[in-house]
Amino acid sequence: MVTAVTNLGRSGLFDWLIQRVSAVILAAYTIFIAAYLIFTPDLSFEQWQALFDHLWMRIFTLLTLLSAVTHAWIGLWSVLTDYLTERMMGGKATVLRLLAQVLLALVAVTYTLWGVEIIWGF
Repeated sequence: MVTAVTNLGRSGLFDWLIQRVSAVILAAYTIFIAAYLIFTPDLSFEQWQALFDHLWMRIFTLLTLLSAVTHAWIGLWSVLTDYLTERMMGGKATVLRLLAQVLLALVAVTYTLWGVEIIWGF
């Protein structure tokens, strides 16, 4: 049996809700960026930079980054707990799952910090 210690939410329902909300944010950001690129065919670097100079755009981008990280974490946690099971892997499943989750957590934290640095220019 897999415990819920390493998942993001406290229950499957909470994880499901986070997945859906993060998917809506990701979809909204994708549609916005695609529309911006389509309706600004002669986009210059200065226009692109001006877009990201707005506080609302930085917040929207930060929300999208956090949504991508949480969405990926929950999805990958689900895959790892489904496919790295004791029944399929023997006694090594718990160790492999823990190592994979630690690696994914390090990647997620690295990408989040790097993204925040890029968005806010720290």
